[in-house]
Amino acid sequence: MYALALIRYRRPIEDVLKHNPAHREYLQELKRQGLLVCSGPLEPRFGGAALLRVPDDQAPEILDRIRDNDPYVKHRVAQYEIQVWNVATGRDELDRI
Repeated sequence: MYALALIRYRRPIEDVLKHNPAHREYLQELKRQGLLVCSGPLEPRFGGAALLRVPDDQAPEILDRIRDNDPYVKHRVAQYEIQVWNVATGRDELDRI
């Protein structure tokens, strides 16, 4: 199953950037685990987005854990909005990534 995570900053960018190294390290770990397909900041810089791939049978628990363990969330500088995404067009190519 795929999900889109919209990460919205809730504090001034200066506060967010203090936690950016830990956030990026966290995302790299999600990538190593095969849970993160891609991610990056939005422009203008009010947050970021991530494309997640999680096992269907554990999706709610894993998505909650991904959100709750992000240093941005732990330090209350951002919040997640996660939407499950039923990819129709391009699913085969996405699955090969």
